Amino acid sequence: MGKSGSHLETKLIHAGDPETPIEGAVSMPVFQSSTFLYSGAGSYHDLRYIRLNNTPNHLALHRKLAALENAEAALVTASGMAAISVVFLALLSPGDHFLVQGCLYGGTHSFITKDLAALGISFDFFDGDHPGSWERLLRPETRMIYAETMTNPLLGVADLKAVASFAKNHGLVSVIDNTFASPVNFRPPEWGFDLSVHSCTKYLNGHSDIVAGAVIGRAELVEEITHTMNHLGGSLDPHACFLLDRGLKTLAVRMGYQNESALKIARFLEAHPKIEKVNYPGLASHPAHERARALFDGFSGMLSFELAGDVKVADRFLENVQIPFVAPSLGGVESLITRPATTSHSGLTPEERKALGISDTLIRFSVGLEATDDLIEDFKQALRV
Repeated sequence: MGKSGSHLETKLIHAGDPETPIEGAVSMPVFQSSTFLYSGAGSYHDLRYIRLNNTPNHLALHRKLAALENAEAALVTASGMAAISVVFLALLSPGDHFLVQGCLYGGTHSFITKDLAALGISFDFFDGDHPGSWERLLRPETRMIYAETMTNPLLGVADLKAVASFAKNHGLVSVIDNTFASPVNFRPPEWGFDLSVHSCTKYLNGHSDIVAGAVIGRAELVEEITHTMNHLGGSLDPHACFLLDRGLKTLAVRMGYQNESALKIARFLEAHPKIEKVNYPGLASHPAHERARALFDGFSGMLSFELAGDVKVADRFLENVQIPFVAPSLGGVESLITRPATTSHSGLTPEERKALGISDTLIRFSVGLEATDDLIEDFKQALRV
């Protein structure tokens, strides 16, 4: 079994660490060095250099992240968007085509529709609920299918089992953004996905003090992506590696609490007369609830909801909440609340947001580690005003 054990909670603490602690240090030290002695490397990519993402801090994280999702390999990057963009740039070329889920994180949507399109890489959006409609979107040049475990910000859950099977049957690389779920709730390789990407800024680190990303999956694909990343230079600083490694150690306890807290808050909001709709896959009313139950070990600490009224009502609610920070990002120990139209999806045009179902009154809530009852009481008072 080894020191890292077979359960996720033990892997979070021990997986990837040196077998013999360095100088007896229980915590992995920070190797704050850009340059390392030449040791006979036969390839440019094997040189030990900070930009090549292969210092001791990087390598420890790669082993740990791969172990968490029961994957073959992993790569850390300078941000979540660095992870997402390098996957596309490494695996697609001008003239290639791919399929992508309809509702996405705004940064991903903009990168696909603007940057990749400018490079001559084409795409079609697919409906995650209707696998029967996907085959007609295929072209001879289709190379990839891309989805999100839970969509940002509407918490949709596609037929992910069908996505992985469709990719395998048609020779496509399957890629999924697993940020919202984290390996605690969903491990894509176990369901047949080739690659998963994460914004480690969010749940994996969990403390709102670094920006980082990760690519996890099949070894040959991760190696190809690593070579592209080495040229693009999106490496993660060793101290950020240390903070990410430290944050990961508490992921299971944090995510477990946030799963429970978010479900209680979602149920409270769903029953409140001033709330028109709650998007949370843990609710029985969610259109993909049964699918989510079959796929996930928990439903995440993310939810979104619509208040009755206009933008002024939504903004007044945000002004009146006292515990959550009104700020972008998610997955930290502190609760964060925002309107996606002004933050995560502000790069989209109003028409694009409307087409995706993201209204100007939609509020996204990342549940932190505060007492659930305190957050509910805070929401009660904010809704009364």
